[in-house]
Amino acid sequence: MSLALDPRQRAMLLEMGVHVWQPPTAMAPESHPPDTASASPHTPKSNDAVPSSTPPARPVAKAPMPPRPPSPTLVGELTQDISSMDWPALTEAIDHCQACAMCLGRRAPSLAAPPLVTPCDWLVVGDPPDEAQERVGQPFVDETGLLLDNMLRAVAVQRWNHENSSGAVPASRAYLTHVLKCRPALMRAPSAAELGTCAHFLRREIALVQPKVILAMGRFAMQLLLSETPPEQARLPLGKLRGQVWRFADVPVVVTYPPAYLLRNGPDKARAWADLCLARTVAGGSLTSP
Repeated sequence: MSLALDPRQRAMLLEMGVHVWQPPTAMAPESHPPDTASASPHTPKSNDAVPSSTPPARPVAKAPMPPRPPSPTLVGELTQDISSMDWPALTEAIDHCQACAMCLGRRAPSLAAPPLVTPCDWLVVGDPPDEAQERVGQPFVDETGLLLDNMLRAVAVQRWNHENSSGAVPASRAYLTHVLKCRPALMRAPSAAELGTCAHFLRREIALVQPKVILAMGRFAMQLLLSETPPEQARLPLGKLRGQVWRFADVPVVVTYPPAYLLRNGPDKARAWADLCLARTVAGGSLTSP
């Protein structure tokens, strides 16, 4: 049972020190947080809401666009000029060449050109440069270069370089170069068109060196230097093209294994020795090539 008292009567009793019990329904309603369970899923939450445990999405970095291949214009524009270049002009042209996609990402072309016209009895052409050759800008370095130097020395031939460019001239000298002068950032096999583009530079090297024989060391060197050979013969494996004399730019060509291959396959060094003996015979004029 409860007393029906109005607010004025309750205030008077409170002043007199008389506490009167009142039911909960008569008390002022307490403030409660909003019922989030019944809220609409689309109702925006208060700024004081507990943040979500899911971390914010990180911005996605855009992948860099691949470099565009250069326009193949330089060699096409300079083909006539290349045929009259001296060594410094040829070196500069190769340094700035962007005639094919092989130049993408290169650090420097690999070329060991003498400053003046330097006739050599031998011209050794290797496959495209590897990382070590690109790093020093020279053909046939490290273990492959040491092996090749020993092979040439065995047939009384010395590699041309700046150290032996003056003083006593050896009985026979060899100028070393690559079928391609660039090593691309992404290693891949060069196309026939890319080999043909760089062949303009190689032909000028041949004209400046005036070799009596060309030694083709490797599959891609063989592919270019036998490009004037009937296709049914040029497509044969390297092992079947050995022991014969071919021609490129009216110069005899002898095919053999590259030094990198010989380092892994010692038994074929005897076959390579036979190829060098054949090249020496051709260079000496004792064998008439077809």
